[in-house]
Amino acid sequence: MPLFRSKAEDKVRDAGYDPARLPPGQYLTDKWPVLHAGSVPRTDLATWDFRVWGEVEEPLTLTWEQLQALPSKDVTIDIHCVTRWSRFDTSFRGVHWSELARLVRPKPSARFVVAHAEQGFTANVPIAALHDEHALIAYEADGEPLTPEHGWPLRLVVPSRYFWKSAKWLRGLELRPTDEPGFWERYGYHNQADYWKEERYGF
Repeated sequence: MPLFRSKAEDKVRDAGYDPARLPPGQYLTDKWPVLHAGSVPRTDLATWDFRVWGEVEEPLTLTWEQLQALPSKDVTIDIHCVTRWSRFDTSFRGVHWSELARLVRPKPSARFVVAHAEQGFTANVPIAALHDEHALIAYEADGEPLTPEHGWPLRLVVPSRYFWKSAKWLRGLELRPTDEPGFWERYGYHNQADYWKEERYGF
């Protein structure tokens, strides 16, 4: 086993956690590093909206108030960044995909999702990743509203993938019959991003 992995496991064990929770090549931190391309966008909730469209029977546009009126859910998950840090027991509150699916009624052809965020950023996942019981369209983290640096007012949370798939500053979800690489995937990041398999890069 590589020395890097052994030291990382020791730190996890010393912190009182099961080392099996740490994916290969990762190290544990209690901080939440801020990483993104571009600047932090400014948002006016009075004009902000959130859309779901594409392979759906009923395309949907919600205001901030309408989104928050939907049933909410709390989850506590471990998050893992492709830059090798992991943060355990991070809590989020938001809306589960099932609540939106009930309103938009996805077509059988809807197999993939492209998350559209501010400044043209996109992230792609199979729709099955949103069915995960711990996935969310989130507006709170650790009991507080998301900070602007971490995606306020809304971000996607996809706990089964490296965290770049959890797009910050989320503005919509496009359901598609075919996959379409997102922003980072077009720059060489792995399309699947399974951290247990260390799917960091596509080359």
